[in-house]
Amino acid sequence: MEALPINRRNVLLAGSSIAATSIVPAQAAEPTPASDVPEPALEAASSQVRLRVNGREHRLALDNRTSLLDALREHLHLTGTKKGCDHGQCGACTVMLDGRRINSCLTLAVMHDGAEVTTIEGLGTPRSLHPMQRAFVRHDGYQCGYCTPGQICSAVAVLDEIGKGVPSHATADLNSRPLLSAEELRERMSGNICRCGAYSNIVDAMLDVAGKPARTGT
Repeated sequence: MEALPINRRNVLLAGSSIAATSIVPAQAAEPTPASDVPEPALEAASSQVRLRVNGREHRLALDNRTSLLDALREHLHLTGTKKGCDHGQCGACTVMLDGRRINSCLTLAVMHDGAEVTTIEGLGTPRSLHPMQRAFVRHDGYQCGYCTPGQICSAVAVLDEIGKGVPSHATADLNSRPLLSAEELRERMSGNICRCGAYSNIVDAMLDVAGKPARTGT
């Protein structure tokens, strides 16, 4: 075979020919063994739940995992109750359950069949405000307003707690009725976070409703 003259073109042709012959054909992937057909996913269990919300009775078919907060917002469309942290840390979802305040994001609706629930919509209306709502307006107890429904529900329940003699960490004498003081109110409201920082005005509003001068500390 006649040798080809050495030049750039012939060197490139020879290199590409060697590369082509050295490529090993890829092995076909082994077929994946047929897996068992997965069982169909189990449907989430649901329950019939009866709730009396703001004076009206509702019967709901709910996934057992539905929080009271989501039942109110997504099923009853009472969106005044806000979803803030959804971890019980901010208090924006506070409602009153059988007269006591509760973080509605931390409890399941099915746990409260037959319960009485009061949300911000049940306290008052734009034409007929609850005294606490009027006091919040009068004392500028809100700014952005996102936490306000939970703040107001909690504030109403706090005054009821003090009226019933329920002590707090700020109560000096557990054998005596708690004082209706700014210190007591701040302690009891500490679970309701206001990122705008309207705390002092909220205390003023609560003292006003209780018939006390603003921030007397007594």
